[in-house]
Amino acid sequence: MTSQKSYKTFTVEITNKVAHIIFNRPDALNSMNVDFWHEFPSVIHDINNQSAARAIVISSRGKHFCSGMDLAVFSENKSDTNIELGRKQDQLRRLVLKLQDCFTVLETARMPVLMAIQGGCIGGAVDMVSAADCRYCTSDAFFSIEETKLGMTADVGTLQRLPKLISMGLVKELAYTGRRMPAAEAKQAGLVNHVYDDQQSMITAVLAIAAEIAARSPLAVTGCKEMINYARDHSVSDSLNYMSVWQSGMFQPQNDMMEIFKAKAQNRAPEFEELTQIDTTKIF
Repeated sequence: MTSQKSYKTFTVEITNKVAHIIFNRPDALNSMNVDFWHEFPSVIHDINNQSAARAIVISSRGKHFCSGMDLAVFSENKSDTNIELGRKQDQLRRLVLKLQDCFTVLETARMPVLMAIQGGCIGGAVDMVSAADCRYCTSDAFFSIEETKLGMTADVGTLQRLPKLISMGLVKELAYTGRRMPAAEAKQAGLVNHVYDDQQSMITAVLAIAAEIAARSPLAVTGCKEMINYARDHSVSDSLNYMSVWQSGMFQPQNDMMEIFKAKAQNRAPEFEELTQIDTTKIF
C-alpha cells in the first residue's frame, strides 16, 4: 500500500480515508530536489489509482512550507553540449513539460487536494499550491513568485493557474516584482480559504475539513471536482452541456443517495463504495 512505501522527501500517512503527505526536509527548507520531482507525482498517482484515500492534505515540517526548486536540480541536467542547438532546446522544452506534469497530477487526481502552508511558499511551491483544490495558511505565511528575482519566468504553472484564483492585475504585480504577498493579503485576494494563528491549529483544522470531505460520497465529490475544473476552463454554455452528459452517466440514485437516506433513518453514518482502482498495467 502507498502508506507503507518509504520516500526520501516526505512521509505519507493514510488514516480514515485521508492521505496526509508531509514534506520532511526542514533543514533544506523543503526545497524541491531531484528526488522530490520523481517521488511527488508518483505518490499522487498511487493514491489516485489505488483509491487509497478520498482526500489529500499536503503540509510540511519546519519554519517554511517550501522554498521551491532546489538549485542543485539545475546541475543535474547534464545534457550533451554537443547536441545541435535546436534539438537541445527541444530537449529543454520536453523537460519543462515533464515538470509541469508533476503538478498537473493534483488537478487530475480524482480526490480533492488541500494545502496547509506555513512560512514561505516560494517559487515552485507557488506553482504547486496553485494546482491544488484549496489552500490554507498560517498568519506568518507568505507567497513569492521568486523566479523573476532570479532572472527567469515562472514556467511550471503559476502564471497559468494563479489568474484563475486571484485578479489578473495582482498576478502581474506579483510576477513582475517578485515581492512577497503576506497571509492577510492572500486571504483578502481569495488565494487561501482561511488563515490560522499557528501551524498546529491549521493542520488540525485542515485535516478536519479533509475528514468531512472523506465522509461524503466519493463519486459525488469527484464529480464536483471534475465539473468545477471544467467550468474554470470553458464557457458557461459548454460547462452546462458537459454537466448534463456527466450526470446522465454518473447519477445513480439507487446507490449513494439511497445509502444516505437509509443511514439517516437508522441514525448512522453512511457507508459508500470507493471509486474503482485504476490498473495502469492493463488496457482491458
